[in-house]
Amino acid sequence: MLKPFITFAILGGSAALACAQTGITTYGVLDAGVVGQGGCGNTCATQVGSGVASESHIGIHGREPVGNGTSAIFALETGVRVDTGRADQHERAFGRQAFVGLSGEFGAITIGRQYNLQYLALTDVADPFKGGMAGSAGNLIGGGRRVDNSVQYYGALARGISAGASYAFKEKVDTSPAGRAWGMTVGIEAGPLTVRAAHQSLNAVRVQLNSKTSNDNVARNSILAANLRLGWGTAYAAYSLSRGWASSPLFNPDNPYGAGLARTASTDSRDVLLGLAVPLSGRTTLLASYIVKDDRDLANQDAIQAAFGASYAVSRRTDFYAAYSHIENRNGAGYTVGNASTRGNGNSAINIGMRHAF
Repeated sequence: MLKPFITFAILGGSAALACAQTGITTYGVLDAGVVGQGGCGNTCATQVGSGVASESHIGIHGREPVGNGTSAIFALETGVRVDTGRADQHERAFGRQAFVGLSGEFGAITIGRQYNLQYLALTDVADPFKGGMAGSAGNLIGGGRRVDNSVQYYGALARGISAGASYAFKEKVDTSPAGRAWGMTVGIEAGPLTVRAAHQSLNAVRVQLNSKTSNDNVARNSILAANLRLGWGTAYAAYSLSRGWASSPLFNPDNPYGAGLARTASTDSRDVLLGLAVPLSGRTTLLASYIVKDDRDLANQDAIQAAFGASYAVSRRTDFYAAYSHIENRNGAGYTVGNASTRGNGNSAINIGMRHAF
């Protein structure tokens, strides 16, 4: 019960410090909407949801020059559920991000709990829904979002070329490799074209011994993501390889070293995404994506997701949104339509909500 109070007390104190120090900023996103679902295993319910288009959170980040063009940086982000006012991310005080590091002309080196590089390539470059609403590409592609105990580097190598690498250490000192992870990424920006390749390898604990015939408990997610900004809108595309137990979204993304869900995900798939974002005016943008998951396991549990959405900006910081998505599960596959904060319970969902950034 004390964790939420401690968290917000820290954030409140940090906001006061911003008056006395330079380079410290409080920021966040509050997002809430109505989520209707269909095709659930049990009865579907229409509910108020938090963090539908973007995870609701409050954070602080800071920067202090330490000489020679280098700055010390840090960030702390805590998730919050707007529908209930409770803390999010499984009662972690700062479950979204918590890191400290250095930045300069060489790039940035950070240590702590951070987003993995494969997830960033998927959501930042390839997904027109940016990992949120019912159309989130994360419903079918990729495994986890964040890694603990990680050391990460990201920087520009040359004009238009960037690269990064990360390594996450185990939490416990034992013989199990669980928790160890590494990743790498490289990106190119050439005029209207952005291309990024990324790979993430994660050691996970297998607790359901009969979940798959595969004995590979290393999740490997690789992706080639791209978008092309055209005069009428932006086209998106991605090709992903997901291999190993816990490499697909049925695995809990915020508890990647614990138990999986009742359904089992593919341990070997090839995923293709095509998407569009078309602005109709300075305020309204239409979104669409089509994702095919080709399961290479013997069960051949393929899945196809089609999604449509729109956002209407009333200011630079506030918008309204709506989205609909449907997943066609084949041969007993159990993928569900979620959003930025939840996995969802059915194979279709509709969202209507509001988001405000500060």
